[in-house]
Amino acid sequence: MTVKVVNRSGNPLPGYATALAAGMDVRARIDSPIVLKPLARAIVPTGLYMEIPAGYEVQVRPRSGLAAKKGVTVLNAPGTIDADYRGEVCVILVNLSSEDFVIEDGERIAQLVLARHEVIEWEQVEELGASGRGEGGFGSTGTK
Repeated sequence: MTVKVVNRSGNPLPGYATALAAGMDVRARIDSPIVLKPLARAIVPTGLYMEIPAGYEVQVRPRSGLAAKKGVTVLNAPGTIDADYRGEVCVILVNLSSEDFVIEDGERIAQLVLARHEVIEWEQVEELGASGRGEGGFGSTGTK
C-alpha cells in the first residue's frame, strides 16, 4: 500500500524495525526539548503530513518500550488519523510515571499502523436477535 507523505521533520520516515512488524516508529519534531511532568500531557508534532487512501486510517499507538520503561504512553490510544486529514501528524503523550520525562527532537514517541476500515450503514430495528451472551456487560464472559 502506498501512502503519500510530506516530511518536514529532518528525521527519517517511519519504518518497520523488522520484516513482520505491524507498527512503524514515528519521531518527535520539536525545536527544543519538552519536559513532560508526572501526569502531564503534551501534543508532540512529528513534521509529517499524509494522504491516506480512502477506506484506511493510520492508527497512532504507544511504543511498548516507552510505556514499560518510562511510563509514557499515547493518551488517546489508539489515535486515528482519518483519510481526509491533511494537517501535521501530532501525538498526544501522557507521563504516567512519578518522574519527569524529557522528549528530545528525533525521539521515537509512538507507532503508526495502517488499518483498513468499513463504513457502517445503520439498519434501525425494534429488537435484536438473541445471542448466548445476551445483555451481559463488563466481566460477564470471564471465568474465575
